[in-house]
Amino acid sequence: MVLAIDIGNSSVTVGLFDPNGALRFRSDLTTEKGATRDRCAVTLLDVFRLYRADIGQVTGAIISSVVPPITAAMCEAVEFLTGRTPLLMGPGIKTGLNIKSDIHAQLGTDIVATSVAAIAKYPGPIIIVDMGTATTMSLLVGNTYEGCIILPGVQVSLEALSDRAAELPHVSIMPPLSILGHNTVDAMRSGVVYGNASMVDGMIERLEEASAPAATVVGTGMAAPEILTYCKRTILYDADLLLNGLYLLYKKNTGGKPKRA
Repeated sequence: MVLAIDIGNSSVTVGLFDPNGALRFRSDLTTEKGATRDRCAVTLLDVFRLYRADIGQVTGAIISSVVPPITAAMCEAVEFLTGRTPLLMGPGIKTGLNIKSDIHAQLGTDIVATSVAAIAKYPGPIIIVDMGTATTMSLLVGNTYEGCIILPGVQVSLEALSDRAAELPHVSIMPPLSILGHNTVDAMRSGVVYGNASMVDGMIERLEEASAPAATVVGTGMAAPEILTYCKRTILYDADLLLNGLYLLYKKNTGGKPKRA
C-alpha cells in the first residue's frame, strides 16, 4: 500500500492507496508547524487506528510539502513507522509536465500533483481551481503547464476582513438566504460566497480569452464545495485530485505502473 501525505499551510491531508490504486481512506488534519518527529508519528498512528488500517502494510510513501518547518519531521516519522524512506516532492522528481515557469522550483509541489492527476483523468485544455489557504487557478494545455494565478484564499480573506475592521465579527463560510444581507453576518457571508464565486467565474473567462475554451474546469481544495456551487460556470469538484496525483507520481518515480488513473 502507498501512503500519500500533503502538508499545506492550513491542513495536512493523509491518504492510503491499496495495491489496486484505490484510495482506502483520506484524513484531513490541522497543520502543526512546530510538530516534532514523535508528534507526527503519534498523529499518523492515530489516523491509521481511526480507519482500521495497518501501517505495517505500507510499502512506500510520498510527501508533498509547502511548509518547510514540518517537512523533515514528517519524513522522519514515516520512515520510523514504516521502515521506508518516503519520496519527497521536489527537484529531480519526474512529472511528465512541460512547466512554463521562470523558476521551476517556485511552483508548489501541490500544484504539480494536482496537474498530473488532472491530465490523467480529464480532457484538456484544463483549468484547475484549487481553493485552500490561497486560491490558485492553473491552465493546462496537453501536458504543458501554461501558468497560474494566485489569490488570497477564502478563509484568509474573511479573517483579514474581521481582523482589520473592528465592527465586523468573525463568521463561518456559509451561504446567506439571499444575495442581499439584512444584517452584518449575512452581508459578510454573501460577500465571501458570492464574491468569490463571481471572482472564479470572471477569472475563468479571462483565462479562456487569453488561451482557448477549456474542455474541463475542475475544482478542489477545502473551501471549494462552499463556493463553487454558486459559480455560474459548470465546475467539476474532485476532492482527491491532489492525493491521486501524488499516487501517480509515486508510481512514475518508483518504476511501478499505476493500476488506475
